Amino acid sequence: MTRHPLRLGGFRLLLAGRTVSTLGDAVVPAALAIAVTRATGSSASLALVLGCAMVPRLLLLPVGGVVGDRFDPRLVALTTDLVRAVAQLMVGLELLGGHPSLPHVAAASAVGGTASAFAMPTASPLVVAAVPDALRLQANALLGTATGTAQLAGPALAGVLVYTAGPGWAFVLDGASFTLSAALLTRLRVDHSPGEPRSLRRDLTEGWREVRSRDWYWTSLIAHGVWNGASAVLLTLGPLIAATRLGGDGTWVALTQAGAVGLLAGSLIAGRLRPRRPVLAGNLALALYGLPLAALAVPTPAPVAVAAQAVAMAGLGFLNPVWKTVVQQDFPAGTLARVTSYDWLLSLAAAPVGYVLAPLAADAWGDRVPLLAAAGLVTLVCAGTAAVPGVRRYGTRESAPRTPGPATERPPARARDEREEQEERRVRPGERAQPPDRTRSGIRP
Repeated sequence: MTRHPLRLGGFRLLLAGRTVSTLGDAVVPAALAIAVTRATGSSASLALVLGCAMVPRLLLLPVGGVVGDRFDPRLVALTTDLVRAVAQLMVGLELLGGHPSLPHVAAASAVGGTASAFAMPTASPLVVAAVPDALRLQANALLGTATGTAQLAGPALAGVLVYTAGPGWAFVLDGASFTLSAALLTRLRVDHSPGEPRSLRRDLTEGWREVRSRDWYWTSLIAHGVWNGASAVLLTLGPLIAATRLGGDGTWVALTQAGAVGLLAGSLIAGRLRPRRPVLAGNLALALYGLPLAALAVPTPAPVAVAAQAVAMAGLGFLNPVWKTVVQQDFPAGTLARVTSYDWLLSLAAAPVGYVLAPLAADAWGDRVPLLAAAGLVTLVCAGTAAVPGVRRYGTRESAPRTPGPATERPPARARDEREEQEERRVRPGERAQPPDRTRSGIRP
């Protein structure tokens, strides 16, 4: 049996595609902000463009989950990569032309946001298809490490592109990264058996029923949503505090870079540890985000705040692969995209709440109040999930068995690359040809 996910051709394709597309995406935010403000001189215009991407993503995520479960997740991911490639290339050409149109840029952002709503729920089904149960924690940790590295390198690459060639080339790079990701997905082979045709409402209801049936899952989603809201508070108020009280803009840069390093470290740690109670361990790690919020509220000396951010983001880096592995192993393959879409929906919807409330509270009571409130809330809610029986028991013998249902009867997808298919067809001298062994990958039939 394969003992490392990198020995699996299908996983190597996924890893390469995810890393490349993440690097391209990490270049865009800085380039977009500079391009729009240069063209319009208005922060409201930038907010409009960002909103055009966020709104359709939030509205269509549950539908994207249904599509990811009904159809071949590889085909869905490939199609959305191509759509996003075209959208980013169009923006890049607009900017390179020297006369960008705000409506065109906003429309391209809306197209990209719509495509991402269908792409995001396919991530877990593809990992399940490519990697057997025993190797998924390692695989998810590798994905987290690779994408974290790409996110760390992206802003630096964006700076080089923006100030040497212009922001338009950042969008061209992002479009090329999605094109390459789509090309890698064409080599992936996924055996997908769709269920019976049903109404959209029934599919959405079934996915929500899977979410509600596990107390460890929906209570953790609340905690994760609170974390995203608290993160928005820090991102909104932190830059000004760093600039005025902690030594200048360089402190904020150091804090964000320390967070990226912590995220990588947490992913590496998750790949080596196998906690007996993974959901509890992940949520407790997430509670560490109260540290940088409190450090900025006091405020503490700059090195302390930077170290607190690194520790907090290490907690997130640890949670991500552990959480994804638990979800991929516990939920039926036929509902995984829908379940994941609800996870993303709550996480993304909570962030705008923090962006809106943080400046209002800071204007009314000063920035210390919202920062301390966010610190207390994220610590209390994330650590408070320990009071939920399912969170405490998950991973022990007392854990409840999976809830049977129609979706569990669907065979999970299985990914294979061309080389593995050729090996399966190969017959040794003196042996009869045998049908492919569908259990070889470790994925349950």
